[in-house]
Amino acid sequence: MKKKTLKLTRKIQLYVDLPTAEERKEALRKLYDWQNRAYRTANLMMSHLYVQENLKEFFYLSEGIQYKLAKEQIEKDGILQTSRMNTIYQVTSKRFKGKMPTNIISCLKADLYSTFKKNRDAFWRGERSLMNFKKDMPFPFSTEGMSKLIYDKDKKAYCFRLFKIPLKTYLGRDYSDKWKLLQRVTQGDLKLCTSHLQLKDGKTFWLAVFEMEKEKHNLNPAVIAEASLSLEHPIVAKVGNTRLQIGNKEEFLHRRLAIQAARKRAQVGATYSKSGKGRKRKLKAVDKFHQTERNYIHNRLHLYSRKLIDFCIQQQAGTLMLMDQEDKIGIAKEEGFVLRNWSYCQLITKIQYKAKKAGIEMIVG
Repeated sequence: MKKKTLKLTRKIQLYVDLPTAEERKEALRKLYDWQNRAYRTANLMMSHLYVQENLKEFFYLSEGIQYKLAKEQIEKDGILQTSRMNTIYQVTSKRFKGKMPTNIISCLKADLYSTFKKNRDAFWRGERSLMNFKKDMPFPFSTEGMSKLIYDKDKKAYCFRLFKIPLKTYLGRDYSDKWKLLQRVTQGDLKLCTSHLQLKDGKTFWLAVFEMEKEKHNLNPAVIAEASLSLEHPIVAKVGNTRLQIGNKEEFLHRRLAIQAARKRAQVGATYSKSGKGRKRKLKAVDKFHQTERNYIHNRLHLYSRKLIDFCIQQQAGTLMLMDQEDKIGIAKEEGFVLRNWSYCQLITKIQYKAKKAGIEMIVG
């Protein structure tokens, strides 16, 4: 049975909502400490899960040993004093309990155990390596760690407490979407799920996860929309005799190549830029054009994918097929220009997300 809901993630900047600079500094120091311990906890949990899964590899010098990764009171050959999922919690809580909220440890335990089980076979075959978590990784927390999410009219921001630390949101230019989602949460129309907090480059971000119902459209699963991605036209879609071309090569590449040329000129001129603060100041213009290019691609791909899904809804197509994508991605890898200037994988990801939100089944062939 298909799920009737999906989860949306929105990146929202936060500020510590305390009156004095010293109090804000102390609160941020605490958040940085939690993030540091969370990444250490994650690496420790993943290591223990891998060792448990490969215990039989450590018994190669002995014969006749029988064991099972289960609680000894329940299973005859069980070798664990508690459940397997609880072992990684016990190991890390003994080390970090009192130094970080146990809510974070519990959320890490659930996330990592689920991820490990999903990729267990790939780990065993050597096709995938264990995840290595870095110091700036976002740390998870459930809604139990949050309290008093309200809209403050005086501050013109949504405010809440995270483990007793007061925080307020900064919604930036993308105001309407995030504001409406948070408003629906405060009104009880939308569910807030386990989210993450990340501190990076001197900024604090809340990766808020919302669970919402899928859009309801009058779709027929028997009506199939066929779409293909190419460089000449970003998307060509058809349903029956109805055909739609979305975008074209000149429209997409003209602006992107212009940005790349401007960035190259900035790189040449960086040698003569005023110094004083090292590499960051000299390459300020280069980094600006790099971000401009990323924003342009992000905008275009969102527009193309939105037009495709709108076309499917208009034609009442309940199934969307992307045709011959493996061959086209292979061709793109052989052509340096195409690979560098076209973003097949990003576009497919955005189409999949929007199709899931609209309740359209997507098949990539």
